[in-house]
Amino acid sequence: MSEPEVHIASFVIQHREDAGPALAAAVAGHADLEIAIPGPTRSVVLCESTDGRAALDRIDQLKDVAGVLNVLLVCHHVEPAHALDEPLTKANASGVPA
Repeated sequence: MSEPEVHIASFVIQHREDAGPALAAAVAGHADLEIAIPGPTRSVVLCESTDGRAALDRIDQLKDVAGVLNVLLVCHHVEPAHALDEPLTKANASGVPA
């Protein structure tokens, strides 16, 4: 049995100015989604899930929201679930542990 993973993804959503309420309702309908940065025509949405397929499913679902023009996957990070409980180590500017 494999160790549980956490998938964290971010999307930039390009949408019409009047699509904000529909986008907010679609995001609110999924416990694994959150609007991180709302904007008049572009918004950033985060997805955090233990399901590796969830990010791709959410992209498809968000593309179907009225007024959404495009959904761009910006980042998809995966790590073991237990790593979220571990303290951060000091790192230099390159991200390499000091």
